[in-house]
Amino acid sequence: MSVFNLLTLVGGLAMFLFGMNYMGKALEKIGGGRFESVLEKMTDNRIKGVLLGAGVTALIQSSSAVTVMAVGFVNSSIMSLHQVIGIIMGANIGTTVTSWILSLTNIPSTNIILRLLKPSAFVPVLALVGIVMYMWGKNDKKKDIGSILLGFSVLMVGMETMSTAVAPLRDVPEFTSILTKFSNPVLGLLAGAVLTAVIQSSSASVGILQALAVTGGVNVAAAFPIILGQNIGTCITAVISSVGTSKNAKRTAIIHLAFNTIGVLISMILFYSVNFVFGLPFLEDTVDAAAIAIIHTAFNIFSTVILFPFGNQLEKLAHFVIRDEAEDEHKSLIDERFLMTPSYAISKVKEQGDSMGELAKNNVYLCLDLIKKYSHNIDKKISKNEKDLDSLEDELETYLVKISSMNLSVEDSIKLSKLNRSISNFERIGDYGVNILKIKRRMDQNNVRFTPDANRELEIMSRAVREITDKAIGAFVSDDVNLAAEVEPLEQVIDNLKEELRARHSKRLQQDECTVENGMMFFDIINSFERIADHCSNLAVCIIELSNRSYKTHTYLKGIKSRDNKDFMEMFEEYLLKYKIG
Repeated sequence: MSVFNLLTLVGGLAMFLFGMNYMGKALEKIGGGRFESVLEKMTDNRIKGVLLGAGVTALIQSSSAVTVMAVGFVNSSIMSLHQVIGIIMGANIGTTVTSWILSLTNIPSTNIILRLLKPSAFVPVLALVGIVMYMWGKNDKKKDIGSILLGFSVLMVGMETMSTAVAPLRDVPEFTSILTKFSNPVLGLLAGAVLTAVIQSSSASVGILQALAVTGGVNVAAAFPIILGQNIGTCITAVISSVGTSKNAKRTAIIHLAFNTIGVLISMILFYSVNFVFGLPFLEDTVDAAAIAIIHTAFNIFSTVILFPFGNQLEKLAHFVIRDEAEDEHKSLIDERFLMTPSYAISKVKEQGDSMGELAKNNVYLCLDLIKKYSHNIDKKISKNEKDLDSLEDELETYLVKISSMNLSVEDSIKLSKLNRSISNFERIGDYGVNILKIKRRMDQNNVRFTPDANRELEIMSRAVREITDKAIGAFVSDDVNLAAEVEPLEQVIDNLKEELRARHSKRLQQDECTVENGMMFFDIINSFERIADHCSNLAVCIIELSNRSYKTHTYLKGIKSRDNKDFMEMFEEYLLKYKIG
């Protein structure tokens, strides 16, 4: 084997690994987080979990990605430890699909129909279609499909390049003798585990073994322990991913490692015991890519069938290894492993954003209840909710910054922008609610009371604020553009109410019906009311504008408040009557 063959081998390996990675990312992107959502929602029993784990892994061509996602699910409490066991088992089966695809490179070329199945026949066509879709596709979906085809094409070309580069080694006795040494079960197991741990992909390491098989130097005795070792080596990705996570997330990685290791031990003991007693005549037979795919598939199905009934015992083993009495850990709201799939990560931020919106709304409601009568219990609830809102804002905004650095589709960029603006508005709504709390707390401490007329006016305005908060948050949670359109007319009415209440209270001050201190507190409360309404308006406008893929907020507001806008004027008049003072 010349130095040029070695360079060709290295180049083929680089193309192979790049193509596999590129295709996997494109598949994830076109899935838009749907693969992860399916896993999350449809794992209520273990059989379904195995099927889904196998299906998703086969589609995205990466058991490591699925197991890492499982660690993230458990770390964020989206799934229980019990639920992910089936997914882990299924992922091992799903990853065997790659080896079957790669075995196409060794199809005999004597028959014309079989020749059409060889990558050398169809990959150039796929590559041409892929580059056309990628370069001239007019939407993200077509470009992503083009990326998948290009990734697959590079993957297959890399596989064939490796096979071509190592083919001369069939005539090198020294190389054949090296491969023969892997017939030793321990050496073969270690070789497979180390190689897979280094490249962090069992599919890729199986592909490399399939490429070496063309030399004719790989026999069953060598291939069997190497393939089993590869299944242990692939666990390293989940183990690394679990560092710094919750105890249950660490247990997920332990289950993955234990499942594969126990499966390997059982298979090794059974295989070599049968060979010792009966003598297996095929051990010295050379293997090709298809035979390696068969061994890989048979082992993973065997492990799943044997260990499936012992899922609960695997869970107990994980609890034994990772004890509950370990130190307390911080539980993240959204796991950083979800950043592997930006669409899914954004959907999880949206879920937390919904919670933040509901929390902000509840805090406003509690603050409005204080208008009637101050309560120490409500005071404590509001203060706690405000701390939770601040914490949510910090964590979600930090996470959104990380998502923004990823390769996003236009649709995901719009969702990201909407979430950024909305989370900021939720926090500000909470802040103005706390302003009302502070005023009422001071009034209680100083025994300050408003006049009956002032209380009646505040009650009317507070009902309007309650309704606008409910509409704005509801529009965000349900992504309801029509509901969002009802916010702006009400915001205009609240602006009018603020001016009217200021005028009425100024008159009471002039007539000495209340003190200057009372007046300042009254003005502070209605200012906070008006600011809450402003941020509700910001939320609604964001929902409407981004749904139309427009960012011209001021132009939109100017147009919608025009007297020529019949719908706006009708709602505005309706709200005026509903919240009329006296």
